[in-house]
Amino acid sequence: MNRRDAAGLAGSAGLGAWTVLGVLTMVVVGGGGAPLWLDDGLLSWSVGHRPDVAPALARGLTATGTGVIPYVLAVLAGVVMVRTARRRLLAAALCTACLGAGQALRFGVMELIDRARPPRDGWATHASGWAFPSGHTTTAALTAGLLIVALSLRAPRGGTALGVAVGCWGLLVGLTRAYLGVHWFTDVVGGWLFAVGWLGVCLCAAARWLPASFLSDSTHPAARPLEEDHGPQNPGRRGRSRPA
Repeated sequence: MNRRDAAGLAGSAGLGAWTVLGVLTMVVVGGGGAPLWLDDGLLSWSVGHRPDVAPALARGLTATGTGVIPYVLAVLAGVVMVRTARRRLLAAALCTACLGAGQALRFGVMELIDRARPPRDGWATHASGWAFPSGHTTTAALTAGLLIVALSLRAPRGGTALGVAVGCWGLLVGLTRAYLGVHWFTDVVGGWLFAVGWLGVCLCAAARWLPASFLSDSTHPAARPLEEDHGPQNPGRRGRSRPA
């Protein structure tokens, strides 16, 4: 896939996610932040299905979607994404900037919508701030997306299993927020949509504006010019005179 196709695919995915998120946001705002569709039913199910060990496991998993861990993983994505050591610092900085800017933008959207969280009597962990879109969900999904992109660039064939595992982690962090009762399920869906939309914007910008050589390895044999590979096999070719 060339750079133009990659930018178009990322931009289309981002635009589609933003569009669906916009519709969901209008429904949430139009309903005054009240529960939608399956929100009440899923919350009731979560409260009624919490054996002793399950909330503890959910709290442990949900903790990986905030704080230092996502930024460490974003840096790791940047390190994995490129093959040359001198570009890894820049790639890590770009991934970190994508995550940080996405979190800031999501926080602004959350403050504008100011949707209330579910009732506190159903909470199984601490939470603060407004509900929509879910912050843990957005952060984990963005981080998972960056790691999946890095794996697909560095190991397009061998990284599938690891990419699936990373994607499952990103989804499960969001689901724990609804399971622990601190978010409506539509808050989680909003977080997933926000993450896909923002990641699409970042990938589209990177595909359009980063130099083509950024992801290549100039020291790799496949990246050497053709003349360097075949020159020694034809000594004296340039000095050979044309037959009369």
